[in-house]
Amino acid sequence: MGERTSYEPGTFCWVDLATTDPEGAKAFYAGLLGWDLEDMPADEAGVYTMASVNGRHVAALYPQPSDQADRGAPPNWMNYVLVEDVDESANRATELGANVLAPPFDVAESGRQAVIADPQGAIFSLWQAKQHFGAGLVNDPGALSFNVLSTTDLEAANSFYADLLGWRSESVGGGPEEFFTVHVGENMNGGMREMPAEDPRPPHWLAYFTTSDLEASIAKTSELGGVLVAGPMPGGPGNIAVAQDPQGAYFALYEGEVDP
Repeated sequence: MGERTSYEPGTFCWVDLATTDPEGAKAFYAGLLGWDLEDMPADEAGVYTMASVNGRHVAALYPQPSDQADRGAPPNWMNYVLVEDVDESANRATELGANVLAPPFDVAESGRQAVIADPQGAIFSLWQAKQHFGAGLVNDPGALSFNVLSTTDLEAANSFYADLLGWRSESVGGGPEEFFTVHVGENMNGGMREMPAEDPRPPHWLAYFTTSDLEASIAKTSELGGVLVAGPMPGGPGNIAVAQDPQGAYFALYEGEVDP
């Protein structure tokens, strides 16, 4: 099992969903990924719903803030990277050409967060843990398995994240498009790909969730009101599909070999 009690700095540690319909999203992801859900009080978000698999937290969702909706942002999954000092990392991101969308702020006693748009515009969060270190389970069915960047400039993205987070990237050949795996030490931490010209979205990070049966999960996605966007298709040592939930947030499903 992919149980975790801590993460090395530079590692993706958490994902959460800002959605226009929390109750609808709860029903969708619980039905698709087998999540157990618990509503937690949150000062500004109102309610922060923790999702668990086998008693361990895997993700969360909350009502999309009005300022996001007002500027036309669709429902979206946020990808969090653990850092030792979020203030220092946010300052470094600025030096490297990123835009700090939300300067470092405390999230109660859970941790400290900053929201960053990388130089090509892909949004992610930096997370300095206090009481909440991140997901207690990864890679198992229903849990996060991978985070992949689609970008307009792979070379620039590789340089930015290497300088900011210490990532090492490796080119993976053999496919129709260039793809890099990214590593923290010896551990694979995610991936980067060149965006297809026909992709209407801006550069973005995409969260992948593990399934033990991709075809069944694709069918369940449609049954629950989601939309298949791409796939099934080969992806790494397995197969993947990209989908949208009923509220429009993009996510991906993965079936195949995973790290312990």
